[in-house]
Amino acid sequence: MREFKRTDRVADQLQQELATLIQREIKDPRLGMVTVSAVKVSRDLGYADIYITLLGENDATRIDENLKVLRHARGFLRSQIANRVKLRHVPELRFHYDESVVRGQRLSSLIDEAVADDRRRHEDDEDEVR
Repeated sequence: MREFKRTDRVADQLQQELATLIQREIKDPRLGMVTVSAVKVSRDLGYADIYITLLGENDATRIDENLKVLRHARGFLRSQIANRVKLRHVPELRFHYDESVVRGQRLSSLIDEAVADDRRRHEDDEDEVR
């Protein structure tokens, strides 16, 4: 059995190329600091779902604006990928906002709060015993 599926290798290559292209080639001033966090390619290589995050921006209107810019540039990005990556057919690009980073930060802060609260309670219990 093969270690890596072809779709995984294509997804990794697309992620690298898209990260470079978005950073260096798209000159739209509305575009923020975009990071390509993941790429998932369909089995038939017809579609590539690109998940992005925005550095320091969690505002819904800014997220929508950045997604609109990327969706508008998808034809350009696809043609650039066709020039850089050897594929018979370059997948259609579909951009999505990756909420996992924001969700992870929120969960981490909740855990930190719970731990701090537990410590306070434990210290209060020890003070009562003394």
